[in-house]
Amino acid sequence: MPAGGSSLFSGFRVLGLYSNHVPHALRYHKKHREFYVVTSVGQCFHTYNVNRLGIVAVSNSLSDDISCVAADRMLVFAAAGRLISAFARNKEVVMCYHGHKQEVRLLLPLGDQLISVDGGGDFIVWDVQGGDVYLRLHFDPATFDVSAMMHPSTYLNKVLLGSSQGALQLWNIKTSKLLFTFPGWSAGVTVLQQSPAVDVVGVGTATGRIVIHNIRLDETLMSFTQDWGPISSLAFRTDGPPIVASGSPQGHIAFWDLERRQLLTQHRHAHRTAVAAATFLQGEPLLITNGADNAIKVWIFDQEGGSPRLLRSRQGHSAPPSTIHHHGNDGKNILSAGQDGTLQSFSSVHERFNKNLGHGSINKKKEQKKKKGLTYEALRLPAITAFSSAAARQADWDGIVACHRGCLATTTWNYQRCTMGAHHLQPPAARRTSIATAVDITSCGNFAVIGLSCGRVDVYNLQSGQHRGCYGNEEKAHSGAVRGVATDALNQLTLTAGSDWLLKFWRFKSRKQEEQLKLHSAPASMMLHKDSGMLALALDDFTLLVVDIETRRIVRKFAGHRSNITDMTFSPDGRWLITVAMDCTIRTWDLPSGFLVDCFLVAMAPVGVSLSPTGDFLATAHVDSLGVYLWTNKSLCGPVGLRPLPADYQPVEVTLPGVVVDDSGQEVTSEDADDEYKSAEQLGAELVTLSLLPESRWKSLLHLDVIKRRNKPVAPPAAPAAAPFFLPTLPGLTPRFTSPAVTEQETKVELQFDCGPAALSVEITCLTSEGGGASSLPLAFIHMIDSMLSSGRDFDLAQAYLALFLKLHLRTVSQDSVAMAALLRLSSRLEAGWAELRASFDQSLCLLSYAKSALL
Repeated sequence: MPAGGSSLFSGFRVLGLYSNHVPHALRYHKKHREFYVVTSVGQCFHTYNVNRLGIVAVSNSLSDDISCVAADRMLVFAAAGRLISAFARNKEVVMCYHGHKQEVRLLLPLGDQLISVDGGGDFIVWDVQGGDVYLRLHFDPATFDVSAMMHPSTYLNKVLLGSSQGALQLWNIKTSKLLFTFPGWSAGVTVLQQSPAVDVVGVGTATGRIVIHNIRLDETLMSFTQDWGPISSLAFRTDGPPIVASGSPQGHIAFWDLERRQLLTQHRHAHRTAVAAATFLQGEPLLITNGADNAIKVWIFDQEGGSPRLLRSRQGHSAPPSTIHHHGNDGKNILSAGQDGTLQSFSSVHERFNKNLGHGSINKKKEQKKKKGLTYEALRLPAITAFSSAAARQADWDGIVACHRGCLATTTWNYQRCTMGAHHLQPPAARRTSIATAVDITSCGNFAVIGLSCGRVDVYNLQSGQHRGCYGNEEKAHSGAVRGVATDALNQLTLTAGSDWLLKFWRFKSRKQEEQLKLHSAPASMMLHKDSGMLALALDDFTLLVVDIETRRIVRKFAGHRSNITDMTFSPDGRWLITVAMDCTIRTWDLPSGFLVDCFLVAMAPVGVSLSPTGDFLATAHVDSLGVYLWTNKSLCGPVGLRPLPADYQPVEVTLPGVVVDDSGQEVTSEDADDEYKSAEQLGAELVTLSLLPESRWKSLLHLDVIKRRNKPVAPPAAPAAAPFFLPTLPGLTPRFTSPAVTEQETKVELQFDCGPAALSVEITCLTSEGGGASSLPLAFIHMIDSMLSSGRDFDLAQAYLALFLKLHLRTVSQDSVAMAALLRLSSRLEAGWAELRASFDQSLCLLSYAKSALL
């Protein structure tokens, strides 16, 4: 067993985690010309681009949960407990700020300073670069408990503080002086927000009152009151219409018209929990909101009446998932039922393939009565406790059947339409006190088998929703509650397990009992691997049984879990049985050998597990966690040595996987171009670097005469274009035309990169005295080529220029002894350099040939 804890599985990523109760921070990247939103998720934060809501960065984890985040042009600041950390490139910590004695709850970047406030009343101004304390103040929480903070626009070095007692104070952080105290409005301040107008701020209170106040004149311009409790967030629209948005703890958002001083519109249930933050994008009709319901939403204002519509969103479960299963045969989609009552599908490929099938409702008729007095919550069904899905006929009718907590009727769902289906499956003569406890869909996708707490097992047609019969005498299959139902791959057998300690075998078509098996304890759940015919049962005494449905005998018995077994799954080939339990262990049992071959601990107890039909990913759901965690199967990547584990084996805890950055999104690096990585001009002295110019710029130098003959023009040359009427001149008494000054280095660069093949040929031809050049130019050219070869840069250009030079001037150079000696030294350097390159090429080609032909 490796030190990591598992021989079979390695943490890969988590799906469905987007936001929590911490208000988001908004950034604008000048280079990318794009907005990015930063949201907190536990001990790390995520960065999403607003235009696609694709994740582009995940920060390193902190030691504690993040309590607040803030961002400026360069850095992201996150407070976790008493520690404040500054992150560069949205990932790594580059500075830590120590000095608070209690948990930090407010952060405000202000130029080169960072302002922080903790729960004990300490107000600290930090120097961002050095981490030193610039100013420290202390407020008595009994008289002035700082609850909100903002920097008024154009107020240099000024900070406006709001308190839970209702008063406001304006401070100068440079002189450490209190400038003014506002008495407030007899209610605690929850939010402070700058309006588009200078001197005017929005104040949100704990009583639901919104005050638009001029802090320069200390004058209240207008006020509004919402009926949904305290103001959780405020946002002013900056693209024209004078509108302010206010969030509430119930998840509603109200939009107020500042010109008419009245409510413009409202959007109820924008979030399932309190709106943590709402921010309008600068100059755009877009509103970004996040909440503790694990959702980030972007709203656009393009409708008549000023009401918003949802443009894009990323949302997962707002309460922990309780049941997960892979849907389909490709293993790319995971259906998850959460305690929030929603059914969602998470894609292991990309977030854009995620689906939200919504929340179950009572029925269509009662939905129509919503306007007659039924509340929003009264129409909702409780959370899903068990479900089954089949992709065989999902294009024709509903392919998902779900049981709900405390409900007799089961609901159908349509995966392709992402909605709840049309049928509520309910037996015609069952007791109203009974509830649906187990469900299974046949392999053909035509029938659903449902077990009830009263011991009844019924069959329904999924196309019509009609009841097709029930199992057992007197319409009861078991004398106790049904704990599990399953059908084989050919619709020949139906298997049911009940709290009466019996496993029963039924003919599917005739619904007659063929055999029953007495168990040594009551079963809690069961799982059938239809291809192999192996049935796994988890019992109340924490043991596992494996039954062969062909021989109808118990073939394996496993013991080792120390608490309730919550879920189990088979590998695609039926060789492994993977179980999870409330003892926080994930165990893999090898059926042929009958031994435990893998076991590891996790921090949170797993409640659901599913191995993909392709066997590449194991998905788990955990207590008190909103995400679905993926683990890679190591056995698909290479040989894995599995050995039987002893009975007293102590598993090692494995860290749950985190979020993986989306490679298709544009990753946010640094705002400053100076911080970006730049490749070295020369990677190593033993290497050569090419010029990256097109081959036509140097490959045709030796064949220009052939090219000129082939491309000889047919038509006479056209007259050159007329010169411009006004030519640029230099200032002064004597008119002189401007000419850009060109240095010798720039002339060399221009010769190498700006000139075409014909121009280069003319320049090299004119190097000797016959072409009008000085006698020292051939020697200088040879030295230039020698310098290029010694530096290793522009290797292709040096070879081409030298070849053309020798073709044109070899006879002339041979008569100059000094130039000839320099040329011989250049030849030796060239031969030595090419020998090293050829040895490297041969070694690489030999290794590549061996890798392609050898039997590995």
